[in-house]
Amino acid sequence: MSNPIISRRGDSIQESPIRKLAPLAADAIKKGISIHHLNIGQPDIPTPVEFWDAVKSNISNVLAYGPSIGIPELREAICGYYSRSDISIEPDQVMITTGGSEAVIFSMMAVCDPGDEIICFEPFYTNYNGFATLADVKLVPITSRSENGFHLPPSEEITSRITEKTRAILICNPNNPTGTILTDAEISDLADIVTSNNIYLLADEVYRDFAFDGREHSSILEFPGIADRAVVMDSISKRFSSCGARLGNIITRNSSLMSVFVKFGQARLCPPTLSQYGAAAMYRSMTADYFSSVVSMYQNRRDILMHELHGQEGIFFLKPEGAFYATIRIPVENSDDFTAWMLTDFSIDGWTTMIAPAEGFYATPGMGLDEIRIAYVLNENRMRSALEILKSGLQEYRASR
Repeated sequence: MSNPIISRRGDSIQESPIRKLAPLAADAIKKGISIHHLNIGQPDIPTPVEFWDAVKSNISNVLAYGPSIGIPELREAICGYYSRSDISIEPDQVMITTGGSEAVIFSMMAVCDPGDEIICFEPFYTNYNGFATLADVKLVPITSRSENGFHLPPSEEITSRITEKTRAILICNPNNPTGTILTDAEISDLADIVTSNNIYLLADEVYRDFAFDGREHSSILEFPGIADRAVVMDSISKRFSSCGARLGNIITRNSSLMSVFVKFGQARLCPPTLSQYGAAAMYRSMTADYFSSVVSMYQNRRDILMHELHGQEGIFFLKPEGAFYATIRIPVENSDDFTAWMLTDFSIDGWTTMIAPAEGFYATPGMGLDEIRIAYVLNENRMRSALEILKSGLQEYRASR
């Protein structure tokens, strides 16, 4: 007897290039190998104590449902956070989501019907591929290049990809996986494009606080001409080292679009209740000094990455401008194979290094085969050790081939 049919959506959804190697990592650990994880954006900075204190103080006998749009305290705290950057938003323009992932999925589903298109610049956050499959949306990739730091291509190239099915342009700024921060001129060009073509601009701004070397991130919320077509998707995961809290948010000044988000939220009932109290406390309590300290820490780790890999034969990447990622070209034909080999065949003194192959950060077949993504989320000593192992592994891998 044959098995029941699996949906096309289920068959076609991408396996996570970040998590698909987890079984190999588990096998390595069983063999007694320890792993430096540069493959996933899991910060090692302690979650602020304010989160835990607020959660504890809001424990009750019944963990009840909260509002579908999110508790008022958190939405107001987010407005206060933006006001410190002179960005004015109102609580009814903020919806709390179950992680930044739900924010992206809701945004895709709100602006697109099945089969519609969203333009996206690759390499991009790999789960956009999966989100688009879930939403039955087609991502139209435009490739950015490492030679210019993965900044946007000319406006003419972008507009040439717009069709009658295009509903939005999606950006990640600062970018995961490249660390690129778009300039005001680039965002202004995108604002002109979405306005003239009557489409939306969706911005994943999860890493907006992580800008290096004195740079400042500009939110699309700061461009008044696109107030009715700008949607920001955000998360507390990286900002407050709170990935497991599973809280994100959507911000838009378009009231009709917000009403759609709220209906989506009602269908899934509510985001995690207790986490919201903790998040509200962090948004209220974390000062500019806190963010400066965190940025300084990641910038230092980036500089270690630059120092350790600079001048290595066949390795190329420009200095990341923000977030805590770098997309790096390496002298291999297939980074999937190399990444797996590092887990199955290579170690030094009982340690190996795990990175993410970059192919899954592209939608165009064949792209990224000679690239990896590194998340510099380990402390200084472990960063140096991880990179030394990576360099030695790369030499041995190439020699064996």
